[in-house]
Amino acid sequence: MGEPYVVKRLADVAPTPCPCGSSWRILTGTDNDLVSIHRVKIAQEARKHYHKTLTEYYIVLSGNGELELDDDVVAVSPGDVVMIPPGTAHVARGELEIINVVCPPFNPDDEHVAE
Repeated sequence: MGEPYVVKRLADVAPTPCPCGSSWRILTGTDNDLVSIHRVKIAQEARKHYHKTLTEYYIVLSGNGELELDDDVVAVSPGDVVMIPPGTAHVARGELEIINVVCPPFNPDDEHVAE
């Protein structure tokens, strides 16, 4: 049986293109069934979307921008943490670098375009 812990290194992860820019998927659902952790460079506005089962936590590392959360717009800057519960339509704007913690782990099938 393997170790009860997982050690992953950002330097060992290649960036993956995503609708908002690039994502380094450090910890994923193949590593555990509790949470995924991605470093994301937001460089372009994606489509506003929501998740039916995923809760996302954005930890802003650098840059300035805003998040549209349902009908609210919230300015974000380094050090801010935002929790986005299931069903909340959201989109990020600006040039930001974030840690994205997703619980349960990110599933691309649970990304739905907001009308």
